[in-house]
Amino acid sequence: MALRQKKKLGDVLKEHKLITEEEILTALQNKQTKQKLGDALVEQGFITEKQLMEVLEIHLSIQSVSLYNFPVNVQLVEIVDKQFARDNILIPIQKHENILTVAMNDPLDYYAIDFLELSTGFIIKPVIATKDDILQAINKYYDLDSNFDQTDSVDEEAPAIRVLDQILQTGVTLKASDIHIDPFETKVSVRYRVDGTLRTEKTLPKNMLNALVARVKILSNLNITETRLPQDGRIRVMIDAKPVDLRISTLPASFGEKIVIRILDLTNIFKTLKELDFSDDTLNKYAQVIKKPSGLILLTGPTGSGKSTTLYGSINELNTEDVNIITIEDPVEYQLEGINQVQVNSTVGLTFAAGLRSILRQDPNIIMVGEIRDRETAEIAIRASLTGHLVFSTLHTNSAIAAIPRLFDMQVEPYLVVSALSAIMAQRLVKKICPDCKQERPVTSLEQDILSRHGITVDHLYEGVGCSSCRQTGYRGRIAIHELLIVDDMIKKMMMNNQDISLIRDYLKENKMCFLLDDGLQKVANGITTIEEVLRVATEE
Repeated sequence: MALRQKKKLGDVLKEHKLITEEEILTALQNKQTKQKLGDALVEQGFITEKQLMEVLEIHLSIQSVSLYNFPVNVQLVEIVDKQFARDNILIPIQKHENILTVAMNDPLDYYAIDFLELSTGFIIKPVIATKDDILQAINKYYDLDSNFDQTDSVDEEAPAIRVLDQILQTGVTLKASDIHIDPFETKVSVRYRVDGTLRTEKTLPKNMLNALVARVKILSNLNITETRLPQDGRIRVMIDAKPVDLRISTLPASFGEKIVIRILDLTNIFKTLKELDFSDDTLNKYAQVIKKPSGLILLTGPTGSGKSTTLYGSINELNTEDVNIITIEDPVEYQLEGINQVQVNSTVGLTFAAGLRSILRQDPNIIMVGEIRDRETAEIAIRASLTGHLVFSTLHTNSAIAAIPRLFDMQVEPYLVVSALSAIMAQRLVKKICPDCKQERPVTSLEQDILSRHGITVDHLYEGVGCSSCRQTGYRGRIAIHELLIVDDMIKKMMMNNQDISLIRDYLKENKMCFLLDDGLQKVANGITTIEEVLRVATEE
């Protein structure tokens, strides 16, 4: 076993002037039990994973690799136990004579290196790779030899259990919002929705489908014999020692049952308002509006625009012992501590409207209605807000202003809408530039034109050039952009006089309201996202 100069990571980073002693102490104080210092520093935003890798590469003269396109020798994974590989974030990738090359997230982990040298008998040559890269490679290359292709397999269940575990683990590693298991004529495709975009990660043999569907149904307490009708269920599982809520949906399709698994990220939903990407001005105004004792606050945007996260964040802000908060949702996505949540069940007559009527007899202070879909629900929600309740709800409209005619279209009396409405928040999600491959670039004349029309002047913008951390996409993670319409006396007057929406928009522009595009372009100027992303979800009015 080679003798090594054991230098601490903190000292290496301090030498390169990337962090201070105080920042190390803060990171150590806030880190989770058993979490390594490097992970804690990256997670808490003191350094990026790329900076960490570059320092280790230079200081230790250790090569870094991107496993995304690396020719990994699949036979080698049998040498190292899968659980050990996951726990220590490493994977063997190449062997030359008696030297085993191992991709490691922490090449200073001498205990893991010593253990591997003892257990394998090889000299270990560490190379550096990102944490996500290694975990994705473990999910991809381990268990490849499971007998998926053996149609005469006696126990079909064992590989199905392993495959599903692997599919779910990959989903959590990729930070996917949904997993699609799609049956085709000769194969089964597994796709993951990451940052709003679907991509195929693996294909399975067609004969795996029935065992896989059965396994999903058993886990989520669905009817295993019913294959002709859609079914919905939910389940909480432990993945990497963390509880993860999954919402399951099955749908009979031409070549078998399609399954969609929604991964409900519990860490994301319990955000405070300050963590919800609001600009300072929008945050101050919104915080004031939700502190009012009554009124109707609407959130608008298409499916998957983060409305639930903002709603739950708002309710969490108001969730104290002295208020009674009741929600009616379809479905109840996240269970919240100290809040009474009601699940819509149309088959027994528990609709939004019926549930809302009952809620009003439960002495609530704050009510959340998952969605206003019809006149009856709209009317009860509005009347509730006029009788001293604070009511939150959502509408599917393209902008905050568009919510006004939508409520009128539902045949609700205009004077009720005008009296009840306090504020409307529209939001969208845009992809964030990957911090590890973010680069400065000059502004084009077209971009300068768009930015200057919105009062923004910059010398340069940023883009992600693509790296192993973001799987060559240039983007990693998403951020919300918002527009907040506070319904003041002038707008109420315009609404009562049935003024055209364009006149209300002109009034808001004169009063310097920050529209979706304004907020998005400000986040472009701050180097968080790109103009392409903002223009994908928001248009010039």
